[in-house]
Amino acid sequence: MPPCNRIDRPVNRREFLNKAGAGFGAVALSALTGEKLLASAGGPNPVAAKIPHQLGRAKNVIWLFMEGGPSHIDLFDPKPLLNKLAGQSLPDSFERPVTAMGEVNSPLLECKREWAQHGESGLWISDWLPNHSKIADELCVIRSCVSDGINHAGGVCQMNTGSVFGGRPSLGSWVSYGIGTENQSLPGFVVIKDSNSMVVNGTRAWGSGFIPAVHQGVLFENGEEAISNLNNPANVTDKRQYQKLQFLEQVNQRHYDGRESNTDLEARIRSYELAFRMQAEAPEAIDLDSEPEHIKEMYGLNDKETQTYGRQCLMARRLVERGVRFIQLYHGAGSKWDSHSKMEANHGRLCNNVDVPIVGLIQDLKQRGLLDETLIIWGGEFGRTPMSEKGDGRDHNPTGFTMWMAGGGVKGGQTIGSTDELGLYATEDKMHVHDIHSTIMALLGLDHTEVVYMHKGRPERVDLNEGHVNNKIFTT
Repeated sequence: MPPCNRIDRPVNRREFLNKAGAGFGAVALSALTGEKLLASAGGPNPVAAKIPHQLGRAKNVIWLFMEGGPSHIDLFDPKPLLNKLAGQSLPDSFERPVTAMGEVNSPLLECKREWAQHGESGLWISDWLPNHSKIADELCVIRSCVSDGINHAGGVCQMNTGSVFGGRPSLGSWVSYGIGTENQSLPGFVVIKDSNSMVVNGTRAWGSGFIPAVHQGVLFENGEEAISNLNNPANVTDKRQYQKLQFLEQVNQRHYDGRESNTDLEARIRSYELAFRMQAEAPEAIDLDSEPEHIKEMYGLNDKETQTYGRQCLMARRLVERGVRFIQLYHGAGSKWDSHSKMEANHGRLCNNVDVPIVGLIQDLKQRGLLDETLIIWGGEFGRTPMSEKGDGRDHNPTGFTMWMAGGGVKGGQTIGSTDELGLYATEDKMHVHDIHSTIMALLGLDHTEVVYMHKGRPERVDLNEGHVNNKIFTT
């Protein structure tokens, strides 16, 4: 008998026995694990924690995304020749790049930063990030990153999804699909912005594309109410709310039968029960006021310049403690790091916003024994050019820029790759975005070539079949 989606159709005896019998095993499993039954849509829970392909050091990821493109040659990649040639045109020996604003013949812009080596490793860091000197030996600085995105739309899209064109799953969604999440009472993939401005491309930056919608990111707000509508109205008890959701599940399940290919519908059904469980666990998870004063100070919550990103970083630590798999913290939402002009003022202010909170996050994770299993990633969608724009700014540079990783199986206190003498092109150990994604998956114990989703008859992967793992990043 073909499935019927009418709510008023009674269930016959055979269907009842079939559904009831299939559910007994799940009841037993629920009793053993101490977890509530999930909504029945789609059968097994698609975000349940999975065993990775191999032993990975990292269990969770925190991505510190500096949207707009931070300048690598002013932060982590010093270029003495740049200052010697400042005011001159790009030498003829350099291939002319294609830039977003097309000003390839503009004079080279000097770097006004003071540079110093820090830690036992002697890692180079500029004075724009003075507190990073405390974590120099934790950082693996990758100076040879490469992207195909020449503008913000393409750059942000590729850094998140692997493609400059929208529509593919984000990295966080691939991780959720590949390894699931440990806490079924909180989302497995959380996104937090630093302002009301929207990230370029909007929610597609953390969307699930063609893989099931249940793996998409969940946006938390960065403020007093991180999760909207978390608490019930005063006249709605927990029992009443639960009964309401039980009824909705029954109605939704009837509607879902025969429409199993609609992953948006499946995700919507599952979101109701997740929301109910979050009402019990999330208030405690996002309660930053419960933190001791010395921890708040560590993250910069006592300073108006650092408190916004400090709250994001502290929230990330609390979510990691509770088993959330992938957390993405956007700073400069709306491309605030994009310094086509007034770079000194713009980058100086933005670096001041994030320096203390990032250092606090890594130090706090380390003192709690969580850094070894938490992969931290820092970077934007591209870097900046050595050529000037508007006299005191820099254009987009996707052909050679810097990111860094720490914790989670990463060998700290090292620099991987290099750019040319002016910081324009990656020249050694190039790491394309596909390689970055593949390496992140490997640090989580996932073989990126085996995390495959069949889409329209094609086997799809996070790296578009082009990525390679850089083993130099790994601890021995």
